[in-house]
Amino acid sequence: MIIKTVVMVSLYFVPIILLATGVATQTWHLFACYILSGFGMAGIGMGVMHDAIHGSFSKNPTVNKLLGYTLNMVGANATVWKLQHNVLHHSYTNISEGDDDINAPFFLRFSPNAKKNALHPYQHWYTWFFYGLSTVSWVTSKDFIRFTRYYNMGLMKGKNVYRNSILKILAWKLVYFAFILGLPIAFSPFGVGQILLAYLVLHFITGLSISLVFQTAHIMPNVDFPEADEHGIVEGERMLHQLVTTSNYSEGSRVFAWMIGGLNHQVEHHLFPDICHVHYRKIAPIVKATAAEYNIPYHTKKTFFDALKSHYEMLRFLGNSEMLPAKA
Repeated sequence: MIIKTVVMVSLYFVPIILLATGVATQTWHLFACYILSGFGMAGIGMGVMHDAIHGSFSKNPTVNKLLGYTLNMVGANATVWKLQHNVLHHSYTNISEGDDDINAPFFLRFSPNAKKNALHPYQHWYTWFFYGLSTVSWVTSKDFIRFTRYYNMGLMKGKNVYRNSILKILAWKLVYFAFILGLPIAFSPFGVGQILLAYLVLHFITGLSISLVFQTAHIMPNVDFPEADEHGIVEGERMLHQLVTTSNYSEGSRVFAWMIGGLNHQVEHHLFPDICHVHYRKIAPIVKATAAEYNIPYHTKKTFFDALKSHYEMLRFLGNSEMLPAKA
């Protein structure tokens, strides 16, 4: 984890510093630097801050808190992410209106329990483009919108907590934009238009990478999408709920697992989010054997490309049908 943190943080910061110090002087240098920084941003999101905010990076809560701020350094916000991911996604996985990961804008349909409109039959073609833009909205507007909604839901309470939190979110974003755009614009030899284009390439790579890794774990043909009753209650036991709503993929690739923060083992992550992802590969056979012993589903795809294919099929199905596909 220490090595990965150094690698990913360096991959994010160093290319922008090279631009700001005039080391990178050619156009291809500009795009190469922002592309590398984009991979670093994705690596921080999947392999550093994710464990830190779950409290599983270190046994020391202070270390986890400090490393959780790496998310703020890449333009998002640790406080909002903790509410959206730890509280809502992990508590209400694949439950419409509860899990913010499937509460999509009107042009996307990620659950058979969501309303369908005339755009959805085409979503399996255009969703990928919006995946690429997802982190652009994240670093600009999404955190403010989500925090306001979470505050109104009562997830944050206290005197002046809304005002103070919004100001902190804004301050972190100003620091982020000053680094990622301000320094290159002020000190590099490139024009503003070139820098903005390279910046958009960074975000498209980051957004597409993160979206594909996370979405292929839950929006899949074989997983469940439980519904709450009229009282807001979902039947079932928590551990079983995580098993039936989550899928693994490419479990045998250690290099891929290192790159994406062990998120190819989403089943293990959802069962034990307080365990560092470096251990998922070792505990996965135990989980799988226990699931088989009790005849409980354990969803997995052999490769990441198999998972992407199934995710594409699920997007197409959700765009054209009100019902879930028959499970294999």
